[in-house]
Amino acid sequence: MSSLAILILTKNEEDNIVDVVRNAKTCTDEVVIIDSGSTDRTVELAEQEGAKVAFRAWDGDFSAQRNFALSQTEADWVLYLDADERMDDAMCQHVKQIAAQNEAGQYGMIRHMVFNGYRFHHGIFAPDTVYRMFLRKDVIWVGKVHEHAECRSPRKMLTGRVDHYTYESWHQWLEKADHYTTIWAKERYESGKRTSLSSAFLHSFFGGLRALLIKKAFLDGWMGILSCGQHAFYTMLKYVKLYEMQINHKEG
Repeated sequence: MSSLAILILTKNEEDNIVDVVRNAKTCTDEVVIIDSGSTDRTVELAEQEGAKVAFRAWDGDFSAQRNFALSQTEADWVLYLDADERMDDAMCQHVKQIAAQNEAGQYGMIRHMVFNGYRFHHGIFAPDTVYRMFLRKDVIWVGKVHEHAECRSPRKMLTGRVDHYTYESWHQWLEKADHYTTIWAKERYESGKRTSLSSAFLHSFFGGLRALLIKKAFLDGWMGILSCGQHAFYTMLKYVKLYEMQINHKEG
């Protein structure tokens, strides 16, 4: 029978780590934490729950973290979970079945965004599909932020769903937005992308409008409308930071 390891990237996830390790343990005994320098009890709690912990310093590259995780196991199969994600029972059963029967493929999971007790159905936070389960030797990750897997196996889907508790508060959303937009701007600047303030505004305006009307966020009521404002601000921040880098470089 083939083996499975569940890989989880962490930094300061003490509020999530116990639940995510226990969730992963319903599928396999091998849970590997890739920690990038937690200063809270993340590592201690993970080890108490029976997870293996490896360290890799954070360098702003999510793909590098995920690729490093592949080197920390000899399992035939790997499945990636984020610390704020939880698989339901149906998905856990299907994951075990795939690993047991060695059913070749790269497997996607339907992920539902849950925030402030609300489960989104439309807009920018509508359920999405992320591919997270692979034969270990068939996958490599690319992209510093909003990374994706490159895998030669055919795409298939897991049954069930993953609940994604990505933000605990508006304050945490703002902190993550600041972090991810900085990574995005640096990556785009280094690749030669340039922008203007007018372009930043247009991207922001039309991004929010598209989420509201085309992706039907208004059907989620006030939470959906607020999510469009979030998305517009996030988009504006990305392009304004890119513009700022251009100006600073010229002045330098």
